[in-house]
Amino acid sequence: MIKTLHLRLRIYVSILVVVILAGVAGMMTFENRSLLDSFYFVVVTIATVGFGDIYPVTPAGKLLTIAIILVGVGCFVGLAASAIDMMIEKREHALRQGNLNMMVGVFFSEVGTSLLRTFSAHDPAVDQVRAALLVSDTWSDEDFARAFETLHQHGTRIDSKTLDLPNLKGFLISHRNFMLTFFENPQIIEHEGFTPLLQAVFHLAEELAARDQFLDLPASDYAHLSGDINRAYGLLIVEWMTYMRHLKKHYPYLFSLAMRTNPFDAHASAIVR
Repeated sequence: MIKTLHLRLRIYVSILVVVILAGVAGMMTFENRSLLDSFYFVVVTIATVGFGDIYPVTPAGKLLTIAIILVGVGCFVGLAASAIDMMIEKREHALRQGNLNMMVGVFFSEVGTSLLRTFSAHDPAVDQVRAALLVSDTWSDEDFARAFETLHQHGTRIDSKTLDLPNLKGFLISHRNFMLTFFENPQIIEHEGFTPLLQAVFHLAEELAARDQFLDLPASDYAHLSGDINRAYGLLIVEWMTYMRHLKKHYPYLFSLAMRTNPFDAHASAIVR
């Protein structure tokens, strides 16, 4: 919706600029007015003020004024209406994003943080990025930007055979109905990062649920499960960091608890020390 409004605004502004330039040039040519008088006349005409101190006297100038009124006034009104629509839409979008971020918080409280602890414990390269993930209350936007850059360079390489797959399966299946409730919210699609994460975690749950046992699986099947696990793990880390940045900026008290229970901190504890 916001993108559509942006496009509409750009169109109105472009047409308005053309009308103003053409109107000024026309008034200078047909009415022999100065640049300032021509610009003044076009602006007060488009704005429907019409003081009457300057007016066209030639037939060409009158026709030009009619064109300015028909095109310019319509664009001016459309521009004003679009600007108001955009302000309203931005406010509503901010409210929706706030609600979505609450859902993200619930997801991490119930599912995401536990998965991160499980996956990070079996990530052979986690020590390479652990320092970048130890978020503190002194972090700035630059610190979060550096952390994201480190994450983008970090490849997740968990081997599914090192995980307790039956336990992971039981955990995800027990929370499958919980995750399904997120898909019932039509606004979830507006969260560009969280939706792929939900899909990846839910797909992993489906893959594990489809297997009765995990002993002596073919190497190709273990590799397939590793791919699903690493996809979910990679998205989890990025969205967790995005959520931490949101909490740091808007909800310091929630950020305090999330920071103290950081799944990448070996000494994490909810106890305030």
